[in-house]
Amino acid sequence: MPWFPVKKVRKQMKLLLLLLLLTCAAWLTYVHRSLVRPGRALRQRLGYGRDSEKLTGVTDSRGVRVVSSTQRAEDSSESHEEEQVSEGRVPNMLFPGGARKPPPLNLTHQTPPWREEFKGQVNLHVFEDWCGGAVGHLRRNLHFPLFPHTRTTVTKLAVSPKWKNYGLRIFGFIHPARDGDIQFSVASDDNSEFWLSLDESPAAAQLVAFVGKTGSEWTAPGEFTKFSSQVSKPRRLMASRRYYFELLHKQDDKGSDHVEVGWRAFLPGLKFEIIGSAHISLYTDESSLKMDHVTHVPQSPASYVGGYPAHEEPSADMLRPDPRDTFFLTPRMEPLSLENVLEPCAYAPTYVLKDFPIARYQGLQFVYLSFIYPNDHTRLTHMETENKCFYRESPLYLERFGFYKYMKMDKEEDEEEEVQRRAFLFLNPDDFLDDEDEQELLDSLEPSDASLRQSHRTPTPTASTGTTATPTPPTTSPLDEQTPRHSRALNWAPRPLPLFLGRAPPPRTVEKSPSKVYVTRVRPGQRASPKALRDSPWPPFPGVFLRPKPLPRVQLRMPPHPPRTQGYRTSGPKITELKPPVRAQTTQEGKLHGQGLMVPTVDLNSSVETQPVTSFLSLSQVSRPQLPGEGEEGEDDGAPGDEATSEDSEEEEEQAAGRPLGRWREDAIDWQRTFSVGAMDFELLRSDWNDLRCNVSGNLQLPEAEAVDVVAQYMERLNARHGGRFSLLRIVNVEKRRDSARGSRFLLELELQERGGGRQRLSEYVFLRLPGARIGDEDGESPEPPPAPSIRSDSRPELCRPLHLAWRQDVMVHFIVPVKNQARWVVQFLADMTALHVHTGDSHFNIILVDFESEDMDVERALRAAQLPRYQYLRRTGNFERSAGLQTGVDAVEDPSSIVFLCDLHIHFPPNILDSIRKHCVEGKLAFAPVVMRLGCGSSPWNPHGYWEVNGFGLFGIYKSDFDRVGGMNTEEFRDRWGGEDWELLDRVLQAGLEVERLRLRHFYHHYHSKRGMWATRSRKGARTQRS
Repeated sequence: MPWFPVKKVRKQMKLLLLLLLLTCAAWLTYVHRSLVRPGRALRQRLGYGRDSEKLTGVTDSRGVRVVSSTQRAEDSSESHEEEQVSEGRVPNMLFPGGARKPPPLNLTHQTPPWREEFKGQVNLHVFEDWCGGAVGHLRRNLHFPLFPHTRTTVTKLAVSPKWKNYGLRIFGFIHPARDGDIQFSVASDDNSEFWLSLDESPAAAQLVAFVGKTGSEWTAPGEFTKFSSQVSKPRRLMASRRYYFELLHKQDDKGSDHVEVGWRAFLPGLKFEIIGSAHISLYTDESSLKMDHVTHVPQSPASYVGGYPAHEEPSADMLRPDPRDTFFLTPRMEPLSLENVLEPCAYAPTYVLKDFPIARYQGLQFVYLSFIYPNDHTRLTHMETENKCFYRESPLYLERFGFYKYMKMDKEEDEEEEVQRRAFLFLNPDDFLDDEDEQELLDSLEPSDASLRQSHRTPTPTASTGTTATPTPPTTSPLDEQTPRHSRALNWAPRPLPLFLGRAPPPRTVEKSPSKVYVTRVRPGQRASPKALRDSPWPPFPGVFLRPKPLPRVQLRMPPHPPRTQGYRTSGPKITELKPPVRAQTTQEGKLHGQGLMVPTVDLNSSVETQPVTSFLSLSQVSRPQLPGEGEEGEDDGAPGDEATSEDSEEEEEQAAGRPLGRWREDAIDWQRTFSVGAMDFELLRSDWNDLRCNVSGNLQLPEAEAVDVVAQYMERLNARHGGRFSLLRIVNVEKRRDSARGSRFLLELELQERGGGRQRLSEYVFLRLPGARIGDEDGESPEPPPAPSIRSDSRPELCRPLHLAWRQDVMVHFIVPVKNQARWVVQFLADMTALHVHTGDSHFNIILVDFESEDMDVERALRAAQLPRYQYLRRTGNFERSAGLQTGVDAVEDPSSIVFLCDLHIHFPPNILDSIRKHCVEGKLAFAPVVMRLGCGSSPWNPHGYWEVNGFGLFGIYKSDFDRVGGMNTEEFRDRWGGEDWELLDRVLQAGLEVERLRLRHFYHHYHSKRGMWATRSRKGARTQRS
């Protein structure tokens, strides 16, 4: 029997256990490395593997990969490794408002084979027509980083396309010239980032230098040291190795676009030099690949970091959670159990245009909108800083007057002080002259010929002839009533003399001066002494309206004997040069300098000899203001341009007149002013123009009382029929289409709780028939219903079930999309449809793609690879024709009792799109034209900025039988063009007697996209090259 050292084993038991543990660890490491082999870690987020083979994962609506449970187990070993770069977060946009999940990053750890002929150039990917100046804006692009608009190469790291609104992704390898410490610097307009890896792996890339983060930072070409972030720290590189780099650049629509990367050895005094072709090489050769081949595109931390802010508040109310978004997942009550709840009734609304002749495109005027309850927040309130068309006031009115007409200011205790402070004119009638006093005053008037000619708008002032004419009161011509005046004279007061509005200084006395009149026409017997007026705490004329802007100037009488001087108006408002009056010429000749006098600019402390007065003027020196309707000669001293005189010109005029500056009184601000306002329901003030033209207003809002009343009636009938088995949990959605002559149609969507059961969804059409309405009365039908009468308690409308108005939950929906050379959008559309099927579990839809010989991808193979319940691929030759493509897709549908949805390729669908189409399409009765929100440049579904496409009917759902009955698409007239074919189809649908439901859908977006390169459009450069 062999000897076994039992005692030694017992003594060394701990060492043996440690050896066993190390052996197990080594074996597990080997298994892990064997699983993570080249190509295994290269997982694409849009669900495509090598050579475009479909992987086991699918994608959600944002292109984020949804990994299956088995694959999650395989990838769990890398999850912790990739979490450290997951600074950005992508919201789960299929269910907006839900939990936000971090995207599974698909970093590229293994590079493709490299060849020596790759040297001398690097890969360049261009993302066109995308606004914003920050690199973060580029990351928010729907197709970044896998599907650029253009793939090409460059020979040095200095690019300037001389274009706007684009983003660049330049990547490849850097080959150092020598071993040592190297510094890098990047310069660009606008922002840019330079990423460098520690080796040739894109997954190890690190941010080493950047220009700005907000989009407002920029540098001049070659300005490598403007920001401290431009210059990297020294990095030890070896000439025998190659290093992966990535350069991201974003350019907006301003500035001189450029981006360049320089390097230098880390030695004092050396300057940065552009990295040339001798030290760069391609990452891979893309010249022979189609646009849907994306397995070779590297995905580094630069592709994801900071692209999507985490846990930020929604920028629009529409992004907040709403029960409508997921209510379709609640089990629906069987329609058969609801048939006997209400009495059946005929349904024939008066606004239906069956066999009614209408002109081309006139159907737009006969599309009526429905009312919604509760508020679905489709009103784009976050866009109303730029567009206020929701309110019935014009934008010009709101800009000038605002909403003050809805406010009633509270009165203060001191009424006189209130009048002084506010910009209103309230004169006391007792302060005006009587008819007798007025006549005596008129007898003393001596207007000069110069003043009369001045009122006729002559280009230059005309001197007096020396003869005076007896004045007569001015008569009012018919033109006076039409032409607006520049002055603010009262309409109820006799106006033989003008009212000069402005702050009046204390009067001065001049010996042997002719009769003088206060500008406010106060009784002569009530005039106060100059000293009393000067010492009074308030101006002597409380009725004068103080205006913040300069008033029309008052010209003094021209002297009869001295030669006249001419004043010329230039680009800026100037004062016409006039000689001073003869009476004042001897004492003021050296100080007036021949300048005309202006009423508002008065110094209260000026002396009598050196300063003219404006509180009362000699009537012979005052030229009456021009009356509307008089001649067109003469300068227009009351023009708006004169009133808007700048402060600099006013200071120059005051200096020329010898008056000190800064004597104006500042406007008083009443911080204690309060006001009263009532609750305003601006939804009730919306006009027809607002409903059909305003592109930021949402759906019409149904009053809560009306919606609750209809729901209460229905629940009463429902519980009477089923013995009180159901209780109402909440009103999810109520839609009303009003017919003022016969009644209103309602779509009730209620969440009910069954006794002893679970929650159920009730979604049915009901009709609120008006008393005495006769459905068969053809004479009462009209294309435009009269205003709705008020519902009274003595004649309560009757709730009934409309016949032939029930929607089907399991009907097949066919999405028909014509395409041509839109690889990135086709892949995104298929990814969205796949995610819709996975998350909703609805398999009753079919994708029909009509391909017009696309050259940038294999559309049929992409359809086969996508996880869709049903699809059809149809191929057409020739140029792209939208009408012909849609008609081809509809002809391929065999079931006439299914719904065809004429669709576009660049659409982001809400999760309840299938349910919305089915609810609003009823065979022989209803068609559905949802309003899509068109996103602006640089906007995305999680940050929607844009407008509702209120006049677009290109997205149209209708039953196949109804589509064939109206004649289908007009393929003859719209053969070589598109635009207008949807309006022409709408005309025929309305004439066939169908209603068109028009609603704005939440989370229903049309992506902003570039039109360059669409449908085989050639660029100018390409056309010139081909012609040459």
